[in-house]
Amino acid sequence: MNKILHILSVFIIVFAIVSSSFGLFYTTNGESFDFVNQYGNIVKIYGDGIYKNDSFFAASIFKGTDCTILILAIPLMIIALIMDIKNNTLRTKIFLMTLITLFAYYSTSISIGVKYNVLHLIYITLFSCSFYALIIGFILIKNYDIKITVKMDTIGIKIFLVFCGLSLFIAWLPDIITSLVNNKSLELIEIYTTQITYVLDMGIVSPLIFICLFNLSRKKNIGYILLGIVLGMLIFVGIMVIIQSIFQTMAGIKFPIEVTLTKVVIFVLLGVVAIFYEIKLFKNISSGNVI
Repeated sequence: MNKILHILSVFIIVFAIVSSSFGLFYTTNGESFDFVNQYGNIVKIYGDGIYKNDSFFAASIFKGTDCTILILAIPLMIIALIMDIKNNTLRTKIFLMTLITLFAYYSTSISIGVKYNVLHLIYITLFSCSFYALIIGFILIKNYDIKITVKMDTIGIKIFLVFCGLSLFIAWLPDIITSLVNNKSLELIEIYTTQITYVLDMGIVSPLIFICLFNLSRKKNIGYILLGIVLGMLIFVGIMVIIQSIFQTMAGIKFPIEVTLTKVVIFVLLGVVAIFYEIKLFKNISSGNVI
């Protein structure tokens, strides 16, 4: 199964290169235009490249994500894959699983959140490879004898994880509550039927953080595995929101200060703290002999 995991990882790298490269560089020389959405609101459509049918606001985010994937996630995925092929230790497995989790999140977002385009089959294939690589990875990683040389379930990490889990609701829940109270659609629903980020962050990522905390408190192996993955994801998200913000600024999109604080600064700060705990975990986790 280890070989299958590595083959799927290669496929993830190849299809991610295709999707992110086209998203970032492909152009049809089109121009943005206004469109009246299903709620009667005027939405600015991007009009160019792969994201020509997406909103101007969302397209800049997608391009920022593609840039992060192309210049950071893919090179790290290649490094993680090579390290795991050579060493096959617990550290390399967690490193590889963290990258696969990132690509699972990315592929889910573009498969469901991006307007239909010519890369749809690429998105689906990337999602499928990431999904099954996650399953196989977790099956394999259970075969390692995990030993930690320092106490990881400290008060500090517990508070941090609780704050991380709640921050995803702090960032997105007010938008939903406001729309329900005002009996209107989400402010940035634009041409879409839902906000996939809200679904993934509040429905999957936040519960996963609390599951990690629960198992970590009981010193269960899955707690340390999830901790490594969660911390890695927080680091990537912190970097990604910075790059996304740069692309939105370049596109002339400006945010109120409260939006910047809740949707950018918080995630960047969480990413910085996550770096400290990730280093601590990887320095003190055993190399992991296969059981």
